[in-house]
Amino acid sequence: AHIYGQGLHEQNLGAWMRSRGVAGQARVIVKGAHTPNCLPDAVEAQLTVSLERLGLDHAPVYIMHRDNTEVPVAEFVDVLDDLHNRGLIGAIGGSNWSVARFAEARAYAQASGRRGLSLLNNNLSLAVMERPVWAGCITSNAPEALAFLRAGGVTHLSWSSQARGYFMGAGERTALPDDTAPDTCFASAANEERRRRAEALAADYGVHPHNIATAWVLGQSFPSLALIGPRTIEEIRTTLPALGLRLSAGEIAWLNLEQNARQPS
Repeated sequence: AHIYGQGLHEQNLGAWMRSRGVAGQARVIVKGAHTPNCLPDAVEAQLTVSLERLGLDHAPVYIMHRDNTEVPVAEFVDVLDDLHNRGLIGAIGGSNWSVARFAEARAYAQASGRRGLSLLNNNLSLAVMERPVWAGCITSNAPEALAFLRAGGVTHLSWSSQARGYFMGAGERTALPDDTAPDTCFASAANEERRRRAEALAADYGVHPHNIATAWVLGQSFPSLALIGPRTIEEIRTTLPALGLRLSAGEIAWLNLEQNARQPS
């Protein structure tokens, strides 16, 4: 993202791709227009800087990092459509957008023949975000958001898909740094019950509870992708078993407290 690490994250990724000659193979997601610079006339300027840092001539996927509800949604769509038509961006998404604004943007794009937003990049994890991880963050694990996504046409890309380690063991959770501890934003009685159910299902599948939580994100009835933020190789290794899990619709609903009884898989 343009704002991360004062640009060092993008510079480091660009250097890594150049050192291995894989820029043409990588499908890079570029994010820009974060608050307070979430304005139509800031989008292209930030995109230009990001592409220079990355050593790319276009962004295969471009996501607005925030929404600015004081700006008519049509103004953002017009700018993004222009960038797409000029070959500077491919697929378009919005991060931390309400489903109402996202739907409004899609409706305007369809009515005006513009390129529409097709990727919603909010938090979506089995543990519901009770308090924003950062100011302005939005969860898609809410009835109205899930209904919108289940209606079709949109891919969801979840950040913090593992709820900051909420489904790790108690000892592992207490060892996490205070500034990223999951209870700061995910602690609730309902989430404790979700974790209990994930632990029960994990015992049956012979995996870790956070594998169940990740499989829940990936197993939605709509296209659902999961971003993870591992700090070590071990965290990557212990996450991979989730890719081999296929939860049933009944298990997915039961884990999210949408039904009381667990249905056979």
